[in-house]
Amino acid sequence: MKNLKTHAAEIIRILKKKYPDSKIALDYGNLFQLVVAVILSAQCTDVRVNKVTPALFKRFPEVEDFAECDVHELEKLIYSTGFYKNKAKNIKGAAQKIVKDFGGEVPGNMEELLSLPGVARKTANVVLSSGFGRNEGIVVDTHVARICGLLGLVPKKMSDAKSAVKIEQILVKLLPQKDWGIFSFLMIDHGRAICIARRPRCEICPLEKICPSARI
Repeated sequence: MKNLKTHAAEIIRILKKKYPDSKIALDYGNLFQLVVAVILSAQCTDVRVNKVTPALFKRFPEVEDFAECDVHELEKLIYSTGFYKNKAKNIKGAAQKIVKDFGGEVPGNMEELLSLPGVARKTANVVLSSGFGRNEGIVVDTHVARICGLLGLVPKKMSDAKSAVKIEQILVKLLPQKDWGIFSFLMIDHGRAICIARRPRCEICPLEKICPSARI
């Protein structure tokens, strides 16, 4: 196979053309709502989160509202996203810390974001990229991990979300930093539309000619 950096660049070029409007699928109106939506998306689909958040954000529009909310009411509003007790605890805790330690403003750097309850590196990467336009890392979810393995960007033995940290370490060396944010959304869009786990549509895939796992 050609140089991996060249291979990665070609993948990004093709997918940007295929998915010109690729971006985060979660709906939000401000930075803390973005934090909340990403926390809710853990072990839950973006579609489900987007069904829950309109009523949630109408009830609690600002970070201060979440900081002062009744956690049991919050649990009821997010129940259908799963793991609702832990998510509610983390959301309220994150809101309280932002109000107390950051003047009510969502922090815009990795270290401070990671200090918030419920915010791990994946969540912080999404918030920095989509909320602040800063690429400090690459979000690795199940779509990204699986498709990167199929495309030969990472070894197939680590092409699942359990290897997210190792996959991210490989990808940040392969991809230009300006594309770190968009790369994950391109992989997600491609995984949902064409490179579907159980029934990949290789016959219509724009990457078919450069994909070592293509079935054609």
